[in-house]
Parts: sequence; C-alpha cells; structure tokens
Amino acid sequence: MIGYLKGKILSLSEDTALIETGGVGYEVLCSASALASLSGKTDGEVYTYLQVREDGISLFGFSSPAEKNMFLKLVSVSGVGPKMGIAVLSGMDINSLAVAIASSDVKKLSTVKGLGKKTAERIILELREKVSGTAAAAPAKGAPAPVFVEDGDEDAVVALMSLGFTRAESARAIERAHAEGAVSLEDVIRAALRSM
Repeated sequence: MIGYLKGKILSLSEDTALIETGGVGYEVLCSASALASLSGKTDGEVYTYLQVREDGISLFGFSSPAEKNMFLKLVSVSGVGPKMGIAVLSGMDINSLAVAIASSDVKKLSTVKGLGKKTAERIILELREKVSGTAAAAPAKGAPAPVFVEDGDEDAVVALMSLGFTRAESARAIERAHAEGAVSLEDVIRAALRSM
C-alpha cells in the first residue's frame, strides 16, 4: 500500500497532481487542500490512499493525516466511494465537515456538489454512530472524569473524536480553547485543533 508520497511536482491540474519520486511519476487525485498545499512548489508531499479495483488502480492524495483519516471514515459509509469522499473534502475543510457531522447539519453537507440529501443523512447517521461508540466507553455523566465537559461542548467533543482524537484529548483541547476565548462551536473546534 502506498500511504505517503514525497517528490518533485511535475504538474498540477484541476484535481490531479503528478508527483515524481524514485524515477516514477504518480498521478494522484487530490483534495482541494492537498492541491493548495502543492501549488507553486517544485517539491511536495501528500498522504495517500490506494484503491485497487478490477477496472484499475487509483491513488488519492491528502494534505494531512487528519484529512486522510476523515476520508477513510467517509468511504466507510455505505454508498460513498473514494471519488465522493474527495469531493466532500474538496467541498468543505475537515473542521467544517466535523462540525456538520457532529451537529447533524444535513443542509450544510448537502451543499457539496454531487452529494444528495439522502447520502448526507447516511454520512451523519453512520459516522455519528461510530463516534458515539467510542464515547460510550467514557465515564458516564456525573461520574468523576479527568476533564469536565460542559453539556454545550458535547458536539465539539464528538467532532474532534470523529477526527481520531480520544475523548480525554478532545476535552482537554476544548478546555484550552475556552481559555483562549473561543465561544461558538466552530471557533472552539478550530482553537482545539490548533492546540493539539
């Protein structure tokens, strides 16, 4: 499996990068943020996902491990393939996507080109279930916990956990975000991600 590429950027198109490494040019279908991180550079790197099917092999590229992790969560959803996963990540950044999933914002998810309402609902349903499964292992409400999470911060915790962080890490980061003055859900998540 090819999980990471670093090399010379031979060309960039609307959604593809051609990266030479070890004398081989790899054509990588990239998210918008991955293309933005490569733009204007002679050398670059992407985290990748290799898809092998009967009709061909495709390589998908991401700007960070967190973005790749979100992509893997998206393609685990029934009816969401790698091209749709890339389209979703190109339509909104991972912070906004995590907030939309955590707050069950079907309307916001449906703004992604090619993503219908039913698929958006399925993404929210399936990804929130996975995240709440991890949350279920955390101490019950009222039980002593290492970091206290206010009721209003639960959506932020769920959003951060959907990106692969533990409940404890998420709670501590949210506490730091509030200390910096973050109030709205999006600001809290952004500040929390910066502090991790």
